[in-house]
This record gives sequence, structure tokens and C-alpha cells, in this order.
Amino acid sequence: MKSTANSLHGRQAVFPWVIAFLLGGSCAAFAASAGAVQNVLEEITHSGAGGRTEVVLRLAQPVEDARAFATDDPPTVVVDLPDTRNGIRERRVGIGSGLAIAASAVEAGGRTRVVIDLMGRAGFETRIEGNTVVVSIAGASGAAVATQASDPAKAVGVAAVRVGNIDFRRGPNGEGRVLVSFTGEGASADLRRVGQRVVVEFDRVELPDHFAERLDVTDFATPVQMIETRKTSSGARMEIAMEGDFEQMAYQAGNEFVVEIAPRRRDEQAEAGVARPDQPKQYVGERITFNFQDIAVRTVLQVIADQAGVNIVAADSVQGNITLRLVDVPWDQALDIILRARGLDQRRDGNVIWVAPQKEIADYEQALLDARIALQERVDLVSEYIQVNYANAEEIAKLLTDEAKTGRIGGGQDYRDQRGFLSQRGSVSYDRRTNTLLVNDTPDKVREIKELIRILDRAVDQVLIEARIVIASDSFRRELGTRFGISAGYEDRHGNVFSSTGTAAGTDRMSNLALRNRFAGRGTGLPVTQPGLGPGEGVLVPNLNDRLNVNLPVTNPAGSIALAILGQDYLLDLELSALQAEGKGEVISQPRVIAANQQQAGIKQGQEVGYVTIAPTQGPGTIPIPNVQFKDVALELLVTPTITQDRRVFLNMQVRKDEVSGFIDTSIGQVPQVDTREINTAVLVNDGETVVLGGVYEFTSREDLSKVPFLADLPGVGNLFKKRTRGDQKAELLIFVTPRIIPASTR
Repeated sequence: MKSTANSLHGRQAVFPWVIAFLLGGSCAAFAASAGAVQNVLEEITHSGAGGRTEVVLRLAQPVEDARAFATDDPPTVVVDLPDTRNGIRERRVGIGSGLAIAASAVEAGGRTRVVIDLMGRAGFETRIEGNTVVVSIAGASGAAVATQASDPAKAVGVAAVRVGNIDFRRGPNGEGRVLVSFTGEGASADLRRVGQRVVVEFDRVELPDHFAERLDVTDFATPVQMIETRKTSSGARMEIAMEGDFEQMAYQAGNEFVVEIAPRRRDEQAEAGVARPDQPKQYVGERITFNFQDIAVRTVLQVIADQAGVNIVAADSVQGNITLRLVDVPWDQALDIILRARGLDQRRDGNVIWVAPQKEIADYEQALLDARIALQERVDLVSEYIQVNYANAEEIAKLLTDEAKTGRIGGGQDYRDQRGFLSQRGSVSYDRRTNTLLVNDTPDKVREIKELIRILDRAVDQVLIEARIVIASDSFRRELGTRFGISAGYEDRHGNVFSSTGTAAGTDRMSNLALRNRFAGRGTGLPVTQPGLGPGEGVLVPNLNDRLNVNLPVTNPAGSIALAILGQDYLLDLELSALQAEGKGEVISQPRVIAANQQQAGIKQGQEVGYVTIAPTQGPGTIPIPNVQFKDVALELLVTPTITQDRRVFLNMQVRKDEVSGFIDTSIGQVPQVDTREINTAVLVNDGETVVLGGVYEFTSREDLSKVPFLADLPGVGNLFKKRTRGDQKAELLIFVTPRIIPASTR
């Protein structure tokens, strides 16, 4: 009896024995009812080493009797436990080790029967150890293994293959891969985990001396830290030391054995079965354990189908054997490993998985594509008139026939050109007046184009951009100044005249006045040594500017005080002046503009200021040619908004604010002096949020001192010989912007 699915194979393996068991049990029911059942089957476990599998039946009490026999079609090992009740809830316990597939237990008539399904004929031994029954099933060598088991010396045998190479590599996701190559096939490997180590036993394998070493692989940044390989009495032993939480997997294809150690990931999306594009494929299948030695690939696929509860259809070209050891691995990952090891691929349709060689699947899919293309070439073309409401029909037509999207489809030498979204036979035109598209193509293509236009032809959101340019200035100036002068004229007893004032002209004036007073005094009888008044005249002195010794006044003073002292032969002039000026100013410019999504908009306001330039002379003439030029002095806002998926606005903008600050006199006229304020930036802003794009802060502080040397340094009175000026200027430029999205549905 043969079957095409492992699940069917399992049912065929159990069903005949269940019927026979129930029939036999009914005949002995009366006899069994006389006495109560004394024992209970509680657990079925298994272990494997060297290709041999041991199935352990644990009972509640010591076992007194157990009977076992084997069948060839289907291949099974049957164990009868009299006076025993079945306490195992699972109908079928998976084994997946060696030739053992699974075990089933049924109870009837006061006894329990355990049926162990096998992949093929195999020798077995049973033994009772207290409250356990151990069924030892030989490996792929069949009865020969059972025979060798009686002679340990012969069971070891002579090494048939040698280790050809031991290599270590780092996988793309940080896993460590230990690759062991053999000189031939037939090597047997058994893997188990011991704490933070993975131990691999190679049975009947010869290890060359230069491979018996310890490898430090910590620099690879994987969970694997060290690999140690050494000889044993039965072959070779490899110990792999790990760090952190990890999961191990091993598989053997041909003469290469691979152990993969991967860090354990706890990803919510992986647990939910969702794989992100930036992450490797996640496996979410039920975890299984396999230990197969040189087993047919088709048989392994049957086992996976039975364990996973899926339907696997294998092509007739799926052939060959594989040696596989997987421990606690998702079944979908185990399937991928098997397919990759044998050059196979899979296609899934619901609960059915088709497995075939990669080339066979590729050829099948290419044939389907070629058939679909051939069918399209025979389909009648249809014409559609598609009205475009919001977009531009000409731009849509260019999009549909964009040469950048032109490609070639088909297989072999039968290639077909496809222009953009149209087929080879399709065409599109447009009417600019009515904004309508005219499409001629196959019905499927026309439906695709109509759906595409339905998505693209929609009103876009708009953005109101409001900018504010604030220019604030603050100035402070304080001045203290003085004017001071002493004018005097004196004539001693010897007729010498002494005069003092602010300038040489003033001194000359005072000397002349002293001489004049001398002669005026003679006429009146006064002593000539005493300057005085002439007949009917007052005291004559130089003008004010000539009699000032210190002239440091404040320009346009806010206040001043003057003092003059006139004596018989001298005049004292003193003037104190002061000024304090404060100024504050603020200029606010507020341009606004509405722009469609991803469309540039701008607004500009200002004036053109003219000025004269001289052009170079042309020809032999030497007369310069005046030319009037104009300079834009304006407030300008240029912006391109982009609305993101999370309803924020990305602004690419330029803001400029010019201002005429004065004019410069030249030989050909005045030239304007322009203050320019400009910013170019790109910024992401929330809807309705105000953001400061930039700012400039300027601060100028200046102190000036004008003084008369030496005299100004005198304590106290030195202030009369000084002029102090202090000034502070502050200027600040701030640019604000606020975007507001105007949804298309609100207009």
C-alpha cells in the first residue's frame, strides 16, 4: 500500500491495527471486566543518537508484560500493554527522528496498543526498565544495525568518510554558520544542546589532525564564540560555545553538514506573522524536530505536510535523498531549508503548496505569461472617452505613454514592447479644449487606465502661507560739551601790553584795544598804564569765536547754559551744552499667498528706483552716453508647499525685503543705497503652526571723547576741556511663517 501524502500514510498506518485491536478487544471484554485495570500509560518520549531512535513509553507503575511486533506494509512497530489504560490526551505524538515518524496510542478491552509509524523497514529491540518500555529502532541500515547492536565493537565499525573542511561564516542577519564538509556521503551527525553549548557527534567519521583545534570566532559578532573539534573513539566531536539567547538549527545536504546559530528575536510583527520590507523573512509555523539520515526528499515533504496540516503536491521531478537534523524549527523554515538544499522552489495557493525544481516553476510561469500575452494580441480593441476634471489631459496622456516606463515583456525570442501603461497595440490622445482623453486599447488595459485616472484626477489641497517680517530698531545717544574762553588785555608801568584770548586774531584785537585805551586815557587825564574807556565808549572785546580757548559744543543741543564774567581788563566766557536722544522703531510686513500642493506661488510689492550710469563710448566719439537703470526695491515671497501624509506642510520658500536707506552722490547723479534682507530655506511645519524661519540681531555701542590734552586730565576742572558722546543702536530682524491647509472638500 502506497500513498501520496504523509497524513494519509499516517491514517493507513494506524487504521488497520485499530480495527483489529477493537475486534480482538471485544472478544476479551468479558474476561477483562472481571478484574480492574492496574496500570496507566502516561507519556511517550523519544531520543536519538547515531541514527538510532529510542521511543520511551512511561507508565504509572512498573511494567510486568509488553508484547511487540513489526509490520512491513505499512512499516510499523506495534507494542501491546495489557491491563493498561491510555492516559495520553494527544491522538498522535510526533517523533521525527531517524526512521520513526510518530506514535499513536489507543485503548480498548482493558489494554493499550502503541503503534509507531516508520518510513521504511527497520530492526528494533524492546526492553523493560521499571515503569518504562524502551523501543530501540535502528537507523537507515535496517536490520544490520540491530545485529551490530549486540556487538559494540562491530557497531562502531571503521570510518568510511573523512572531514574535508571546517569553515565558519556570518549570515546576513547576524547568525553564525558552521560548515563541515566530508570527503564522501554517509556521514552521521547527532546534535544536542547542553546549556550554552551545542554538541555535535559525528559517527564513523575520521577527523584529520589539522582539523582537531579550537577556533575563536568572537570577531564575527555572532552568538558563536568558540568552536572546538576533537577526535573520539567512534568518530569526531564538535562543541560550539555560545553567548546570549540563541536558537540552533542543523541540516545536512549531500556531503555538507551545516549548523546555524541565530540570536533569538522577540519581534511583535514576527509573532503576528507580518514581515516588514526592511527585515528578513519571518517564520511563524509550528515548531518541529527532525532527525533524518539519507531519507527521500518526497518522504520528508510528506512528514512536513502531516505535521503542519497543509497539502503539499510534489512534482514527479522531485527526487533525491537528504540528511537532515532540525531541532525546534518552524515547519515553514524547515521547508525552505529543504527546498534550498535540493534546488527546489514552492508556490502556495491557499492551503496547497506546489513543490518543483526552480527551473520547472520558472518555465511554467513564463509559459503562463506568454499565453496571456498571446491572448491579449487577439482581443478586440475598444475606445473610451475619459473626462478629466482637475488634472491636465495633456499631462495625463504623457504620463500614460512615458518612455521611461517603456519595457519589454515575453519569453524566449518572442518579446513584446509595452509603452508606459498601454499595451503594444494601445494608443491615447487628448482634446485640449474639452480636457478629454481618448483611449484605444484592450478592455483590461482600458479598465486599468480608468482606475488610474480615477485615482489621479482629484482636487488637490491648497495651502495658505502667511509670512511676517518684523524689523525692530532701538537707538540711544547722549552728548555733553562745553565752550570756554578767557580774554584779557594789560599794560604794565613800562608801557608793555599783554593780551590773551582764543585765537591770534583775537589777541591782535585785544592788543589794539589796549593801545586804543592808552590814548583814550591820556585825553581824560587817566594814567596811561590803566586801560579804560574812551570818551563815550564801552569795553571793546573780540567776537565770540575769536575769544574761545575751548570750543567743544554739542551739535544741536537739547539744552545749554552760558556764563560770562566781565572784569576791568578781562572777560570770562563759559557755555555748557547737553543732548540725549532716544528712538524706537518697528516695521512689520505681512505678505500672504495661497498655493496648490506642490505648485510654486509668489507675491511681490515694491518700487523701481532709477539711477544713471555711463555707457562706454562707441566708435571715434568721446562723448559718454548716459543710461538710466532701475533697481527693484520690493517685498517678495516665493513658496512651494508640499503636504505630507501626516498632514504637515513642507515649505521650500524664499523671502526678500528690500529698503532704500539713502542715496550716494556721484559726479553723474545720485545712486540709491539699498538695504537687502533675504532668506532661502526649506522647513517642515505642522498645520496652523507658526515657526520662526530666521533672524538677525545687531548691536552697536560707541563712545567718543574729544578733549584738550593735559588740561582735560586735571581733576574736576578738566571736565571743562572735554566733549563726551555715547551712542547705542540695536536692530533686530525676525521672519515668521504660518501655513494653513485648505482641504479640497471645503472649497
